[in-house]
Amino acid sequence: MQLSNEEEDYNLSLSKFESMLKTNKVLFFDSEEFEEIILHYLDMGKSALAKKALKLALDQHPKSTGLKLVQVEMLVYDDKLELAEKLLNELYAIEPTNEEIYIQKANIYSKRDQHEKAVELLKIALQYTDDYADVYNLIGMEHLFMDNFELAKQNFIKCLEEDLEDQSALYNVVYCFEFLDQNQDAIVFLNQYIDKNPYSEIAWHQVGRLHYSEKEYESAIRAFDYATLIDDEFLGAFMEKAKAYERLKMYKEAIESYERTIELDDPTSYALLRIGKCYEKLGDKALALKYFNQTVHEDPLLDKGWIAITDFYVRQKNYQKALFYVNKALAIDNQNKNYWKRYASINKNMNSFEEAEFGYRKAVEFGDHSLDTWLFWVDILQYLGEFESAIQTLLEASEYFPEENAIEYRLAGLYFMLTDGTKAKFHLSNGMRLNLENVILLEELFPVVWAKKMVQNYISKYKNL
Repeated sequence: MQLSNEEEDYNLSLSKFESMLKTNKVLFFDSEEFEEIILHYLDMGKSALAKKALKLALDQHPKSTGLKLVQVEMLVYDDKLELAEKLLNELYAIEPTNEEIYIQKANIYSKRDQHEKAVELLKIALQYTDDYADVYNLIGMEHLFMDNFELAKQNFIKCLEEDLEDQSALYNVVYCFEFLDQNQDAIVFLNQYIDKNPYSEIAWHQVGRLHYSEKEYESAIRAFDYATLIDDEFLGAFMEKAKAYERLKMYKEAIESYERTIELDDPTSYALLRIGKCYEKLGDKALALKYFNQTVHEDPLLDKGWIAITDFYVRQKNYQKALFYVNKALAIDNQNKNYWKRYASINKNMNSFEEAEFGYRKAVEFGDHSLDTWLFWVDILQYLGEFESAIQTLLEASEYFPEENAIEYRLAGLYFMLTDGTKAKFHLSNGMRLNLENVILLEELFPVVWAKKMVQNYISKYKNL
């Protein structure tokens, strides 16, 4: 690829400067060359070299406004805001119509969280600049900092009107539309943008994303197709297209798109997992299992991979294999509530009730406070005859679900089993108040209690109130 004259000059300047540093010979550069060299080192994160270049530059060009503005930029970068402000005031006295002075002053106010003042200064910069797009972009960012998403959106749109190729403004304007819950408006805007810039793969990708979020999957796929036609290595668009195909249950097409992402880059555990899920939906269990195993090999810390293998064997009712894999997962992360819940469920299916109780206890301990987990745990405690522990567990669960009839009926049954009639009737009344039809739970879970004449009389009395 042939370099332009400008690129060649830039590379020569950089080589000349670095050669000078090695030989300690002082060579001459014009001020613009120095500016490019300094900004190059700043962009590379080499602040020490940038400062060395700036010192040499100011020695050779002590009156250069451009270099002094670069100096201001570096002072702001180092949070030396007062020094930067002082230098800007000196420059303002010399060149009051230099837009960069207002931009840097705005940057200082932004750093101090005085974003409204920053916007005022950027509006003054608009009066003097030739680069309207850059200033509108900066104004948009200041409004984002203030959570003024509508004003931010308007300025990013103005930026794009000045410079269709400004990708950061394009992403930001879509972000504003989405935050304001204006997805359909965003689609209209992007389609108008595409009319002007039809080969913008980013715009097509964003249109696809928005259609996907609106559950318009066919339209999403069309947009992603355009994005990948423009850029056949657009990994994100292939990934999103695969997800849309999955939503439409077009699993073969989804697999093709996921496989394309693997061709473009190293396999991701996410893509491998989704391919496995697609093969399972297609009924190809061998390939599904192959990809699930590849998922956990690629990323042993991804819980979704281990869960996919475990659930696969659970669906086959192969509980020994399921237990083997969930134990492997627990060996890697023994504080994962999802692993413990599956460990409990598998052991319950294998009639290993003590292990199941331990699993549910651990799941709750590590943050699983879903209702079904509490109830499974309690029902096993009851089966094991640990009525007191079951009651304590239900009382704890009731703090998360204070108006849950399933908890109340269980408490009633357990208190009846412990012959504490007062508490039993209290919770039975609560259960019936919350859901009278569900009183059948008492019969299902506590047939001995249900058969008692006193209990039947109490239920009948309540129904007749």
